[in-house]
This record gives sequence, C-alpha cells and structure tokens, in this order.
Amino acid sequence: MIDSGRFSPARDVVETAGEEHFAPDTDQPAFSVAEIAVPTGRSTLFDLGQIDVRWDEELATLWAFMTPHERPNSNLGLIRDTMAWQRESKRVYGGADGSGRDGPLKFMVLGSRFPGVFNLGGDLEMFAECIQRRDRATLLSYGVACCEIVDRIWHCNDMNIINIGLAQGDALGGGLEALMCFDVIIAERQAKFGLPEVLFGLFPGMGAYSVLSRRVGPMLAREMIAEGRIYSADEMCEMGIVAQVVEPGEGEAATAKWIADHSAHHAGYVGINRAGRRVNPLTLAELTDIVETWTDTALSLSDRDLRMMRRLAAAQTRLR
Repeated sequence: MIDSGRFSPARDVVETAGEEHFAPDTDQPAFSVAEIAVPTGRSTLFDLGQIDVRWDEELATLWAFMTPHERPNSNLGLIRDTMAWQRESKRVYGGADGSGRDGPLKFMVLGSRFPGVFNLGGDLEMFAECIQRRDRATLLSYGVACCEIVDRIWHCNDMNIINIGLAQGDALGGGLEALMCFDVIIAERQAKFGLPEVLFGLFPGMGAYSVLSRRVGPMLAREMIAEGRIYSADEMCEMGIVAQVVEPGEGEAATAKWIADHSAHHAGYVGINRAGRRVNPLTLAELTDIVETWTDTALSLSDRDLRMMRRLAAAQTRLR
C-alpha cells in the first residue's frame, strides 16, 4: 500500500491568472508501447507541483494526492496540474493505441495530503479580485477549466477505469463538486461536506446541480445548494453519495481493500458505471452553460457579499 506521507507542497511561486494555465500542453513527446507499463521521467505525470502521483502495479492503480500551494483550494496551479494528471494518465497508461481500453490501469484514486482537508473549492480571493475589476473573461476561463476537469472525472477520463475519490478531510464548494463525480467515494468519518456558496450570494456553478440531480434527485439537490448546510460523512453515506465511511486514518487502507475486493470483476463494474452514464448523460455543454450563469451571478455580487467571500478566503489561509 502507499504510505500516507506528509504534507509538503512543492511549488514556491503562485502563478498569476492567465489563459496559458488552461491551454493544453501539445509539446509532450509520445510514449512508445514498451514504456506504457513502466513509465519513465519523460512524463510530467510524476513531477506535478501540486499533485503527488504514484503507480501501484500490484493493484493496477494510480494514486494521486493533492498537495496544494498555500490555501487548500483549487488555485490556478492546481487546476493546471489536475489537467496534466488527467491528460498524462491516459497518455502513459492508455494502452498501445492510447484509447484507454487495453492499458494496465484499472483504478484511479484522488485524495489530499493537506491535513483535515480534501479541497475547499474555488479560489475565493481570486474571485473577489476579478469581480472588483469586472474581469469576466478570467472568471469564465476559470469556470470552464473546472468544468472540463469535472467532465473528465465523470467520464472516467475516457478510459476503462473506476474512479475513486478518497476524502480524508473536508470537501466544500468546488471540492465537493469534483468529488461527487467519482464512481466511488470513500470517506473518513471526520470529513465534512457542503456547498456554502449561498453564504456570499453565489451558487456552486461547476457541476453541483448537474451531478446532485443525477445522484439524489432535483429536489434534494436544490435543497442542499440553497441551504448551504454542512453534512457529515455518515449523512452523505445515507444519501448514497458516499459509498463507504471508515474511521480516521483508515482511508487509504480501506481504499486499497476496496480495490482488491473488486478487481476480479473490474470489467463488469466499468460496464455498470458506463451504463449509468448513458441513462443519465452529463455533457460538457450543460456544465459550461451553467458556468456562464455562475459567472454573471458572481459579477452581480454586492460589496457585502465580497467582504464575506474575502473573510472565508482568509479563514482558508489560516489553515496553512
């Protein structure tokens, strides 16, 4: 099994907002067939600044743990690294033809090394600054990038894999939006979950309504978003969002056991998940349409809302 390790962010410089953070890297060299099962340092997959990635050959699993710079939220650097993680995972482990159908990878796990936190969602300080200077383009680019990540998680990176979200700490706002897209969520009992955006006049616009409506129905989805309530891991399990709740510190071991227990019937589970996505399809177009509404709503926030947003951002900073 993979050791938990210690939280040790690797990036020392915060990137500034810009379109280059969302552009695909087209200069990466292609892997040969011989390199698929034993990746080398030629890929950025194992050298991402804010995600620690490890290949577990025995379990046919790619473990990834977020190591966010400063605040444990979805800053621009983490978004860039998440896109690289998704892109490179398929390129390295996608099989001889890169399709993801016959590669060695069967399971992808995403967790976090930040103590007590999976992810707290959007970069609120950046949001507030963009709103104050009326920078709609940057807000929208950020939102679309998040939607692309959500879309890839929901569709299992277009590979024959099972996606597993490991919540060893709190998942709020955009952190919960992304987490809910995984096929399986395993949570430690102390973890908390919620969509608190309504506290500062906004709503979670990067997948929450779409995913929750498909998981728990539109009425409960609207209630969870409109009330901004925080839920326990046990409550999320009762709603069917979390698959398994384990005791603190047991998340990685429980995830490894889940993988071992389900490996023999991997193809069947992949088929079941794919059938579910066909019955309840979720498109990138739906996600980006909603993020347009989110962007315009953000630009209409009052000064009072922005003060609340900045206070929450400051609270995130104090977690360092």
